[in-house]
Amino acid sequence: MKAQSSVRFVSKDKNLFFPTLKKRVDTYFKSQNLSKYSNRALIVKSIILTAVYLVPFAAWLWLQPPMGVSLLLWFLMGIGMAGLGMSVMHDACHGAYSENEKVNYWIGSIYLNMLGGSTFNWNLQHNVMHHMYTNVVHLDEDVNDKLVLKFSPHTPIKLFHQFQWLYAFLFYGILTLYWVTLKDFVNFITFTNNGVNKNTKAQNVLTLSKIIVAKIAYYAFFFGIPIVLFGIPFYQVLVGFLMMHFVGGIILTTVFQLAHSVEGTSHPLPNEKGVIENDWAIHQMNTTVNFSRHNKLLSWYVGGLNFQVEHHLFPKISHVHYPQLSEIVKETAEEFGVPYLENPTFGQALRSHIANLHHLGRLPDFNEAFG
Repeated sequence: MKAQSSVRFVSKDKNLFFPTLKKRVDTYFKSQNLSKYSNRALIVKSIILTAVYLVPFAAWLWLQPPMGVSLLLWFLMGIGMAGLGMSVMHDACHGAYSENEKVNYWIGSIYLNMLGGSTFNWNLQHNVMHHMYTNVVHLDEDVNDKLVLKFSPHTPIKLFHQFQWLYAFLFYGILTLYWVTLKDFVNFITFTNNGVNKNTKAQNVLTLSKIIVAKIAYYAFFFGIPIVLFGIPFYQVLVGFLMMHFVGGIILTTVFQLAHSVEGTSHPLPNEKGVIENDWAIHQMNTTVNFSRHNKLLSWYVGGLNFQVEHHLFPKISHVHYPQLSEIVKETAEEFGVPYLENPTFGQALRSHIANLHHLGRLPDFNEAFG
C-alpha cells in the first residue's frame, strides 16, 4: 500500500456536488442565525453523561454494595463512558464543540484522558487517516484486520473468518481494553515509523511522556483509589473495570461499525500511481452510511454518529445540527445523482453489519477459487 502522503483523490470529472452542498449548508446557518458549534442542549448532555460515568463510581466507592449491585453500577459507567466518547469528546476533538479552539482542546483532552485514550494518537488515526481515507485498507485503521476480525474485502481470508459473524461482538467488547492498555503505544510507534507522525524527536519524547503519565493517572483513578484509599479487594475492582469496558466497547465499536462496515459500502484501493479516482466528497458518500436518522433518543445518546454521512462531510459542525443538515444533504445528493446510503432503523443496520461480516468471512467455493 502506498504511503499516506502519496495517496490522493483525483476526480475525472469536475463534480459540483460538494461546492453546491457546502453553499447550501452555509446558507442554512446564516438564514437561521445559528452557530455551527454546540448549543445549550449539548452542554446539558455533557453534564448528564459525565454524571452517568462518574456518579456510579463514587456511589460504589462510598457504599461498597454487594457484587450484583456493584456490577450494575459499573454497567452504568460503561454506558456513560461510551456516551461521553461519542457525544462530548468526539465533537471537541473535531473542533466542533466550541468556536474557541482552546475550549475544544481542553474538553477533548480532559475527556479523552478520562476515557483512557490519547488525543495525539486519536487525532492522527481518526481525524487524519479515517476521515481522509475512509474504508481504504492499510490507511484507515478502522477497516484493517483486528486479530480474528476481517473488515475489508482486500485482506487475506482465514478459515476462522467464516465464523466471525458469530463471535465479532465478543471481541468488540474487549477493543476498548486494548485501547487503554496497548493501542496508544502501538499507534504511536506505527505513526512515527510510517511518517504520519511528523513531529521532531524532541516533540515525540514529550508526547510519549504525556501518554505514559495519562495512562498512570487513569489506572491510579480506577485501581489506586479503590484499593489504597477504600480497601476494596483487587479482584472486585478488576471485575467491575472489565464490565465497564465490555459494555462501553460493544456500544462504541458497534456504532462505528454500523456506519462503514455494512452492505453497500465501497472499499476502493489506490492505483499503482497512488490515485483514488474519485472526488473526496463522493468517496465519503460511497463509504459511509447513516442509520436510524429519525430515532431522537438514539441520536441524542450516540452524539449524531448515526448521521455519519453528514459528519464525514462536515466534521467541524457539531452533531446537534445533523438532523436538519441531513435533509439538505439527501436532497442535494439526489439532485446530483450521488448515493445517499442509509438504513432506516438500528435493527436493519445491525442486520446489515452481521450480513457483511458473514459475506467477508465466506470462503470461496471451488469455482471461485480456481476460476
